[in-house]
Amino acid sequence: MHAPGSYKEFAKLSSIRKRTACPAAEEMMRQWVEGQETVVRTAREIFPATETANDEPTANLLTQRMQTHEKTAWMLRAILA
Repeated sequence: MHAPGSYKEFAKLSSIRKRTACPAAEEMMRQWVEGQETVVRTAREIFPATETANDEPTANLLTQRMQTHEKTAWMLRAILA
């Protein structure tokens, strides 16, 4: 397996949908929340692999990423409420 060499190849690996239209501000924020939540779900899904590999640095990095994206999603939801 090789690393993606173009944006197109990289985008195929993404779990966040690419949007083509420019939505209204409120819809854009909803999409941003959705993206933040997707990142958190993905991190949670792969977290057990860090435990299996006894990879504490990666586990720590994933924990920090989850905290950051959870906080951002929470703040955005608060603005939308």
